[in-house]
Amino acid sequence: MPELPEVEALRVFLDDHLVGKEIARVLPLAISVLKTYDPPLTALEGTRVTSVARHGKFLDIEAGGLHLCTHLARAGWLRWKDSFPAVPPRPGKGPLALRLVTTDGDGFDLTEMGTKKSLSVHLVRDPMDVPRIATLGPDPLADTFDRAAFAALLAGERRQIKGALRDQSLIAGIGNAYSDEILHVAKMSPFKRTADLTEDDVTRLYTALRTTLRDAVDRSSGVEAGKLKAEKKTGMRVHGRTGEACPVCGDTILEVSFSDSSLQYCPTCQTGGKPLADRRLSKFLK
Repeated sequence: MPELPEVEALRVFLDDHLVGKEIARVLPLAISVLKTYDPPLTALEGTRVTSVARHGKFLDIEAGGLHLCTHLARAGWLRWKDSFPAVPPRPGKGPLALRLVTTDGDGFDLTEMGTKKSLSVHLVRDPMDVPRIATLGPDPLADTFDRAAFAALLAGERRQIKGALRDQSLIAGIGNAYSDEILHVAKMSPFKRTADLTEDDVTRLYTALRTTLRDAVDRSSGVEAGKLKAEKKTGMRVHGRTGEACPVCGDTILEVSFSDSSLQYCPTCQTGGKPLADRRLSKFLK
């Protein structure tokens, strides 16, 4: 799933490639992708893109006073195209979900692999009209998100830290992958409860959160949209690396699975050498 660093990189890419251009057409190609109907997508035709913003994991393309807000979900992606075939694709065929074409002939496709279709597109007059944007917590890379703000968020929590980091209403933009990475950098068990965090724990976790996300954004800066997925994978230290050696201590990275998700961690760095039990995972992977 694209998380804050990848979506931020897409925002920067679109800011360079799309802002200032006139939209020729926007074609929904999957029945499930469009979540709003007023205003219609045709309202974007002839408008000029004025800005591209990010709200957590949402992209927000503003044109003609309207906002095209996209959440790529688990298997979605944005693919930039310098040109398109003259004949538009048939709806419902393949991974294509939506196509935006400018009057210059370039634009992008939104695609989604797999059978579970969760990618969502909203065309609204105000991004706060999208319920999942309106309920987002603060952006962890915002200047106002300091150590005191982070501590205040955690003060009212009584759950495992992995789940708190992934809660979009608490902190926007962090998902399964970067929560694994943050906890590894902080040398903290994903099962540690927020109520048990000491002041030093909070400081260590805050520092790990900011440095991990900033480093990921820096790595992704300037990378073409089509190569960002690969960049994300190469930058991971524990997530998705079950059975490999921890880059810090050399111990074997372990995994805990739940339903269609999993977490990865280093037992030496994070849990005092003890493996974590699957039975506890259901408390935070909901």
